[in-house]
Amino acid sequence: MIRYCYKRILLAVPVMIGISLLAFILGLLSPGDPAEFALNQDGLDAPTDAQIAAMREELGLNRLIYVQYFSWFVQVLHGNFGSSYITGKDILHELLLRLPVTVELALLALAIAAVVGIAFGTLCAVYKNSWLDDAVQFLTNILLAVPGFWLALLMILLFSETLRLLPTSGSESLRYFIMPALAVSFSTSATVCRYMRSSLLTEFASQYFLVARVRGISKIKLLFYYAFPNAMLPVIALLGNYLAGILGGSVIAESIFALPGISSMALEAIRFRDYPVLQAYVLFTGWLLVLITLAVDLLMFYLNPKLRGGAEVHD
Repeated sequence: MIRYCYKRILLAVPVMIGISLLAFILGLLSPGDPAEFALNQDGLDAPTDAQIAAMREELGLNRLIYVQYFSWFVQVLHGNFGSSYITGKDILHELLLRLPVTVELALLALAIAAVVGIAFGTLCAVYKNSWLDDAVQFLTNILLAVPGFWLALLMILLFSETLRLLPTSGSESLRYFIMPALAVSFSTSATVCRYMRSSLLTEFASQYFLVARVRGISKIKLLFYYAFPNAMLPVIALLGNYLAGILGGSVIAESIFALPGISSMALEAIRFRDYPVLQAYVLFTGWLLVLITLAVDLLMFYLNPKLRGGAEVHD
């Protein structure tokens, strides 16, 4: 287990370095001169060439590109992501200030997708080819086909404008996250439902399950003690990747429901051409995605005896 962890961590390091290169190149390819943006932030609407040259010298933009990258990467490793061109605030501080909003949205959406998807997937597998199975399959087709932003607008019209039950924007309490989390989790709930149904049906047809059934073991024990743990493995992997994706970018939900998360911060950076913030967002979310994927990979290795057995044989 320890050897496998070391191996996966070592494989993740080059990926994280590659993400840092992409984030740095994004800043280089962005239109506009960072020195001019910095001078405009100081109140100079029409800076002279001498002022721009002096600012480029101060920011280190006249150095070789690989020297700029190395200097920027060292600063990042020390927790210094730079300052915003627009607000002048520390970027890492702003990211960490907004991150709890995105995390709360992601965890609530994950809980909804897991509970709804696993519950209905289990019912569909147990009552295969029944009216319930057909109805849920039809509903999942609709949820997978309908765009998330349309569902979000529909929920606002129904629950906020018509019924006056839920707020449309803000992040003061859990009530403010219900509609955004539902909008984000609808399609994933349908996917989890299908994964769970397919995994359970595979387990129902397995030899160990048929033998246990012949031995007269109760249906409840057959389902939750024998089939359910094995069927959950691919679902856990799916939910882990889903969590990483939501933390990396829940742009639609945060923009429609005006949630002050990191995705809305990136949208503001694109709007005002605040490239250091966008650069930091790409790096931060990319590294977060790698770390969560790594954690899911290690969890799957721990839970799945087949993977541990295969690793031991390979070693």
